[in-house]
Formats: sequence, C-alpha cells, structure tokens
Amino acid sequence: MARPLLTVGVDVGGTSVRAGVVDAEGNVHDTARTPTPRGEAALEAALAGVIGELAARHRVGAVGLALAGFVTPDRRGVRFAPHLAWRDAPVADRIADRIGLPVVVEHDANAAALAERHFGAASGASQVVFVALGTGIGSALLIDGVLYRGAFGVAPELGHLRVVPEGRPCPCGKSGCWERYCSGTALATTAVEMLARDPGHSPVLRRLVAGDPGRVTGQRVAAAARDGDPVACAAMAELARWLGEGLALVADVFDPELIVIGGGVSESAPLFLDEAREHYAATVTGGNRRQLARIRTAQLGEAAAVVGAAQLARDEHLR
Repeated sequence: MARPLLTVGVDVGGTSVRAGVVDAEGNVHDTARTPTPRGEAALEAALAGVIGELAARHRVGAVGLALAGFVTPDRRGVRFAPHLAWRDAPVADRIADRIGLPVVVEHDANAAALAERHFGAASGASQVVFVALGTGIGSALLIDGVLYRGAFGVAPELGHLRVVPEGRPCPCGKSGCWERYCSGTALATTAVEMLARDPGHSPVLRRLVAGDPGRVTGQRVAAAARDGDPVACAAMAELARWLGEGLALVADVFDPELIVIGGGVSESAPLFLDEAREHYAATVTGGNRRQLARIRTAQLGEAAAVVGAAQLARDEHLR
C-alpha cells in the first residue's frame, strides 16, 4: 500500500491552535482552528480534536507540532513553554496515543525557518539566520541547510541577547534583551515613551488610540507610520536601528549568507527594512571589506510554522 503524502502541521500558540493538512510541495489543503486551553489535559484534548477533524477528511501519515518553548533534543518532549501548560511533558507520546499517528515536536521558529528553506525566502541557501519579529523575537539557524538546535535543543535564543545593559526589563528575567527593543511589543513601548515626551506631535497615533497610551500596539504604530505620524515614524526608525544593530551582532557570530525576517512585524517591512539594512552594514565588523548577508522578508506568512511542522513530520516519519 502506498504511503500517504499528506501530513498535519500544528502551530500551538498561546491564544489559538492552528492546524493544516500539507502536501510534499508545501501546499496547505485544509485547515482547522481552536482556542488554546490553559490546562494540560484540555490542551491535549484540543490538539487531538483539531488533528482528528483533519484526519477524518484526509489520509494523513504523521503530525508535527510547532510551539514557542524548550523542546527536548529528541523532539518528543516539551521542557518549558511560557504561554502553554506543559512542563517537562512527553507531549509527542501523549498526542500520538490519542490520535494513533506518529508525532514530532519542534520550536515554532525552527519550523518556520524550515518551511522558508524548503518553499520560501530561504530556498537554495545553506547558511541562514531566521528572525521572527512578533510579540518578542523567535530565531533559528540553518547550517548547510540543516537546523542547528544546540547541545540541549534550545539554540539559538537570539531575542535574549543583552544589547542594553540595565535596559528595559524582560519577562525572561534579564534586562536589556534585544527583543525589548526590536519586536512588536518593543515598537509599542518605544511609541508610548515618545508620546509621553512629546504628545503634541502624534495626531494620527493619538486618534487611533483615542488618547489612551494603554491602547498603543505595534500594529497601530505601524498604521500611524504609514500615514506619516511623526511619533510613529520615529518609533519605527528606532526599531530599524535596533534591528540593524542586532543583525550585525548576529552576523559577527554566524556570518550567514542570508537573513530572513519573518513574524507579524515583517508585514510592515517597507517601513523599516531598508533603514535596518543601512544600520546593519554600518555596524557589522569590517562591513566595507567583507561580503554582507542578504536580508529578505519571509514569504509564507502565518502559515510558515504549520508548513514547517508538517515537513518535519514528513522527514521524520514518512521517509
């Protein structure tokens, strides 16, 4: 009997679970979605539900789960996930027992990077750094086209490189982490700080948030920047500066041929990416005497983690 060519990828987020049936070319044929429950048992039941819904409509051979957290080196367990209930949990075995299919677990940035390598912006590249700008920074590293996970499965945590000593506090427990200055959350924080200093120079952003700094979000800052709001544009310029400086630090360590910028913030790349490239080129060591990494935006959008998790499941179980 021929093996099924379809696998299921699941993006297990802090607020919602998104699953998709994916073929060997990275095409998503069907999707299912559910809110993310808080407890372990409820979360696993929800995952089994969306996977079962898709498996009832398609002949699938394996499942990949993508999530933000520390995954064990064998990609079967979750040590810690800040927005999910699992703590030192054998997640792959538990879900496999429920659904009767093999399961593999991966960090969501790794899954997205793999999807971009196979089907998107990183196609054909060997040495790639993937940086996902969202609530924080997710990151992944491909060496000779293969994901690098480190000795204990948690590399690379680029978002928590300290770029400002005694800087903004980070939920990780440190202060001054890169993601506190370069992310959707950071964009909002910067805009709020600027509004406090000069509230009269932000007519568009103040209108979007009805004068309430608590309603400032990265998306609203980006929208105001598109309309030329001075404070929003200045906040976007700060994000561009920190992106360029952080990428220069990353390039000094890894010397990649390609850097792919993904995550929700990348949708606003026309507002900051060219300026970030300039900061990167000016800051990286020996920038005028070396070949610089190309910097591109991701192509697969919010489907990347689903597609990448499905590809990992295919590679792991349908060889």
